[in-house]
Amino acid sequence: MPVDQRALGLSLDGELLGVLALAEKPAGTPEELEANLRQVYGLFLQQDLTELDVSRLRDIAPSLMTEIFDVRQRLRDKIQYWETYGYMTRPVQAALRDLFRIMRYTTDMLGEAASDFEEIGPRDKPMRAFTGTAHNTHVRPAYAGAGNLPFRLGDVLVVRGRAHNSAAIARIGDVDTQFSHTGIVYIDGSGAHWLVQALIEEGSVITPLNEALAHGVARAVLYRHRDAALAARAASMIYARVARSHRGWFARRILYDFTMRLKGTRELFCSKLVHQAFKDASGGAVLLPPYKTRLDLKNKDFFKRIGVRAAETYAPGDIDLDPAFELVAEWQDYRVTPDLRLQDMVMTKVFEWMDGYNARFKGDWQIYLISVFGRFSSYLFESVKDMIASVVPKVPPNMTRRCIATIAMLHHTGEALMPGLRTLQAATIRNTGRPLHPRDALAHLEQVRYGAAGRIGYLHW
Repeated sequence: MPVDQRALGLSLDGELLGVLALAEKPAGTPEELEANLRQVYGLFLQQDLTELDVSRLRDIAPSLMTEIFDVRQRLRDKIQYWETYGYMTRPVQAALRDLFRIMRYTTDMLGEAASDFEEIGPRDKPMRAFTGTAHNTHVRPAYAGAGNLPFRLGDVLVVRGRAHNSAAIARIGDVDTQFSHTGIVYIDGSGAHWLVQALIEEGSVITPLNEALAHGVARAVLYRHRDAALAARAASMIYARVARSHRGWFARRILYDFTMRLKGTRELFCSKLVHQAFKDASGGAVLLPPYKTRLDLKNKDFFKRIGVRAAETYAPGDIDLDPAFELVAEWQDYRVTPDLRLQDMVMTKVFEWMDGYNARFKGDWQIYLISVFGRFSSYLFESVKDMIASVVPKVPPNMTRRCIATIAMLHHTGEALMPGLRTLQAATIRNTGRPLHPRDALAHLEQVRYGAAGRIGYLHW
């Protein structure tokens, strides 16, 4: 029997007891579990932070953020139990993903209020992940109080960048996430920390961890496999393989895999690199992730343009549902999260318009030139690419002109929608002292589409 939401007493001026009660309420069937999770999602979705005056909101925001993080921890810890009893059906997976996403958005909005809506940080001065005030980083109690976050060999880092392309990667699957990239931590014999990762522009590379954490990251989560020995082997084996691919003039680089398929080992995308690391380390026994992302767009034009061939894949956010990994710490830059939320809403609508209105990207002479020069630059030596990267973005040799053009059109279309959203967001903060709610951003975007006469940026319908 559904619980009366008013009777739950969800109050920002309390300890979210109603949410805890419903989130942890025993369920007799998968359908009942899904209903419980959906109801909690609805409670969070309703919150626009108007219940409290602004000064009170700032005072209690930090404790509420911790409370929400603890709720997510406890829900994740139940996944293995739900698996054992066959409750992790596709609808339950989707409900959990949606709930984790809305809880993160609520935490973001509370963090923005607690920091008095600091101006979005300059792109040339990003904050290193897992630094900042105590509000920026939430740590699992077992690891709290240890000073600098203690990374371990084989830890998996999941992040979100600031670009529209990052938002698109996070939104490309059947359930929206908030992450666009992942990699695995390697610690060498001298104690130096590295991130082994697969980048679109460079393929599989080894990057100093500090550099990776400071490179335009806006959101980051650290996950740790419960089998420390397996994780250590995974990191060591993939590090050795990627290192060999960069050793000597005739080494074969591991290029980025645009197909998003998990089969094959010659090319890797970011999640596939982590998948391959644990697969190799376990002799094929551990195949990540247990719950894949489906690529269900009815309008396949976008997927064809960027080279995606998979029906389902391992997306960075899929680790949220993997009980073999423990969530150690989570960080976000509250100067940037308002813009991330707007980008997310933009990409949600762009993909919705592709499916609902058969919208497609159509280029012009500028896009044609971008694709031509991009392809030309892909044939240059890596040292030359590095020299001109500020003028011509690095393009891998296996990236097609069509893919280059589509990514450019996606970026410019997103940029065309952002000014109106930023204006609306600034007015909301100025008039109410609270952030713009995602549902209001979506409503604004739909109004823009209604008055757009069949075209927004490079997207036509």
